[in-house]
Amino acid sequence: MFASELLDGFSRTPFFVVAILFVPIVLGMVAMGIHVGGVGPLGAVGLFFGGLVTWTLTEYWLHRTLFHWEPEASWGPRFHFLLHGVHHHWPKDRLRLVMPPTVNLPLTVLFGSLFWLVLGPRVWFFHAGFSLGYMTYDLMHYYLHHGHPKAHLLRKLQGHHMSHHFNKAYKDKRFGVSSPIWDWVFHTNSPAQP
Repeated sequence: MFASELLDGFSRTPFFVVAILFVPIVLGMVAMGIHVGGVGPLGAVGLFFGGLVTWTLTEYWLHRTLFHWEPEASWGPRFHFLLHGVHHHWPKDRLRLVMPPTVNLPLTVLFGSLFWLVLGPRVWFFHAGFSLGYMTYDLMHYYLHHGHPKAHLLRKLQGHHMSHHFNKAYKDKRFGVSSPIWDWVFHTNSPAQP
């Protein structure tokens, strides 16, 4: 992917690294929320759940817009390839299915800062839910590409995502990975009619 072996190494991440990083991050955010206080138990659960739901929309929106955007410029194809095209080119590459820490950690800080502007000190429970949603997405994405689900719901989710990769009718459809809900809401679940 990169001429530099050092850069290429930073682009490869085993799936378990996401859990190693984000389980403590999520628990730390919950602990900070408890420490800061000002939110009752019901409010904390609501904020946490709100963060999870916000993640599902963010996942859908980023995948549909940014990840599938190819700017009409000389650098456009390279930009798209580095951001997401590499995944569509090699969808079974076990080391390029989750976001590397060089990307997900700065994004965690960026989103947390944006949430702080809106929520202030109540940010911790919300961002914990959002971050748990991200971690679930990344691990689910890996599993959908390499797992052999037995549960009906997981098989349906796998089929939903694999159709995005391997069925040309869904190339610009089915952007939800960990949840197909927003594909239904925004009418990107069914293939375009001829």
